[in-house]
Amino acid sequence: MAYIKLISEEDAEGRLARLYDQARKRAGKVFQIVKCMSLAPHQLEASMGLYRAVMFGESPLTRAQREMIAVVVSKVNGCHY
Repeated sequence: MAYIKLISEEDAEGRLARLYDQARKRAGKVFQIVKCMSLAPHQLEASMGLYRAVMFGESPLTRAQREMIAVVVSKVNGCHY
């Protein structure tokens, strides 16, 4: 099993603290997938931007269809989130 150093919500400062706050407001908590990028807040911010563009941006797919695709891909990859 791989070990990835994470910065906890309590230890987050500056940009990372703001990104954690945004994640908490959006999802009610900060998921581990977000914390996995905590050592590189600029990359976390870019990743969150890509996620928002894919899931909420203009698309011929409905929001429900995009969520269904995400669920199937997560299941195939063995992810529980």
